[in-house]
Amino acid sequence: MSAPQVVRAARGWIGTPYVHQASARGAGADCLGLLRGVWREVLGAEPEPIPPYTPDWAEPQRDERLWRAARRHLREKPLLQAAAGDVLLFRMRAGSVAKHLGLAARVGAGSSFVHAYAGHGVVESPLSRPWARRIVARFAFPEHVGPKEGI
Repeated sequence: MSAPQVVRAARGWIGTPYVHQASARGAGADCLGLLRGVWREVLGAEPEPIPPYTPDWAEPQRDERLWRAARRHLREKPLLQAAAGDVLLFRMRAGSVAKHLGLAARVGAGSSFVHAYAGHGVVESPLSRPWARRIVARFAFPEHVGPKEGI
């Protein structure tokens, strides 16, 4: 799977309304739902069922559930090794758990990312300094999913 495939798939979700826990292109998605939908389009079946989750992403327990799940199924990359198609994990406030995801669309000058954002739906946003400083991890999709991967 190539970066252009990931970016094309992510951009295909632009305009989808924001709906917590949803993952249906055109009908509703949150940031994880967008990532799940792109995974299905470029790799096939999702690697594990997603349990119900709250918008606070286990913040009161200080549990980095989203980060651990990303490490199980994606390839972690150095933060400065930016490439289109990367999965970006954001910490929205200092000291809080990482709970927002996006997909890098453009890197370098004019960097942008596609994400599902409450009140906005799925959009492509500039990767401005305020957004960039919130990135805590960067991942790449696996090249393929073998028959024994997942659960």
